[in-house]
Amino acid sequence: MLVTTNAIVLSKLKYKDNDLIVTCYTQELGVVGFLLKGVLKSKKSSNKVAYFQLLSQLQLIINYNSNRSLQLVKESKPINVYSSLHTNILKSSIVMFLAEVMYSSLREEEQNETLYRYLEAALLWLDEQSDFSNFHLLFLLNLTKYLGFYPDTSSIHFPYFNLIDGMFDLKEYGKHSVSGESLRLLKELLGMSFDDLSSVKINGRQRQSFLNMLLQYYELHLESFRKPKSLEILNQVFS
Repeated sequence: MLVTTNAIVLSKLKYKDNDLIVTCYTQELGVVGFLLKGVLKSKKSSNKVAYFQLLSQLQLIINYNSNRSLQLVKESKPINVYSSLHTNILKSSIVMFLAEVMYSSLREEEQNETLYRYLEAALLWLDEQSDFSNFHLLFLLNLTKYLGFYPDTSSIHFPYFNLIDGMFDLKEYGKHSVSGESLRLLKELLGMSFDDLSSVKINGRQRQSFLNMLLQYYELHLESFRKPKSLEILNQVFS
């Protein structure tokens, strides 16, 4: 059947000589893999390879068959076209990193309208900003709401954060307890909007330490999660 849906590109991989395998998070169907036949060769195809940059937002018309592992795209066109996300080297490093995190984290093969709207709006916000060095920290923290392990803030005044239980604690819990600068930043970011991020003042070392903590949190709560290979590049850019 034909399905029309908006989609965000999470990954792409060359297949054979002229094909691409692309994974998208779609508004109607959740995570879907696609085989784009001949897209690297044909100039007449409605599926232009330039459309499928990481985290691009597209409208797709899909020949959907639930028995296929890779779906076929009948037509594609860009929507919400970015002005800087793929041309600004700092933003493009965030794009590479977040795409890798989402590819590893998002596994739903069903519709989740609120999650899609969050991703869509957050990426458009990033595209428009000139001050965005902490964007990825708040983005990942907020994403845990939709993945099912957002921190429990009922005891936010406690002096430790337990990564295993996802809650604040009175006592230290070994290597899985967060304290010090990362705890302070966690408490500051919880409930914060992207528009308030400019008020967060941290240096490169603090940013890197907090990001490592967040990734550990993801690893503890998502079996499929693997630390992104692009982390090293991101740390160098924002050090």
